[in-house]
Amino acid sequence: MEEISLKAENIFLIGSFYVTNSLILSFLIFCLMVSFALFFRKQIKLIPGKIQSLVEVAFETLLNLMESVLGTREKAEKYFPLIATIFIFIWISNLIGIFPGVGSFIFREGNKQIPLLRSPASDLNFTIALAVISVFVTNIFGITALGFFKHIGKFFNFKNPINFFIGILELLSEISKMISLSFRLFGNVFAGEILLIIVFALAPYFAPIPFLFLEIFVGFIQAFVFAMLTLVSVSLHTEAHEHE
Repeated sequence: MEEISLKAENIFLIGSFYVTNSLILSFLIFCLMVSFALFFRKQIKLIPGKIQSLVEVAFETLLNLMESVLGTREKAEKYFPLIATIFIFIWISNLIGIFPGVGSFIFREGNKQIPLLRSPASDLNFTIALAVISVFVTNIFGITALGFFKHIGKFFNFKNPINFFIGILELLSEISKMISLSFRLFGNVFAGEILLIIVFALAPYFAPIPFLFLEIFVGFIQAFVFAMLTLVSVSLHTEAHEHE
């Protein structure tokens, strides 16, 4: 049975920086997304074909969902690039990570065999980085909408002891949000990979197929949940500006 490692394995060294197998696949997915975006941009037509129509329907569905959360179409279009990018990147990462054959590329280090590619979301560093970006960017949006002092005032309020205590709780909630976002995504994806490894080892032919489809569905749901939690955070950080 393939060895199960909790952390991503180091493949090579650049200076003092270790490049892991999850980082390699993350970079390949990034290149794939950029290449597809540049290619698709040149193929956009006034009268859409089947693929363009499908993409437009998907984007319109996401925009409508964002509008229902944020309240206005203008805000939905403004924050659409962030939410769509997070969703697509995590979804493709989860999808490619469980693709048959991805773990078949082996890097040998002495007597140890290390998979050259690993699902990015099964690396805690990847999910923590995404969670930090999500929390940091949503707070930047809050500063843009409310102004620096009004937004920071939600966390550091010295008007009275109650407001000060509430502000500390708000600050702790932002920190806990990073932890919950990262560990939820990591836990589900890593557990799914372990399940697939075990099932493929015990029954390598037809038995893994239902579990493979299950993990494809779980990967989609986890990407959707991460994106929606980021969207709710954007709404909470910017809605006070609308009420004022």
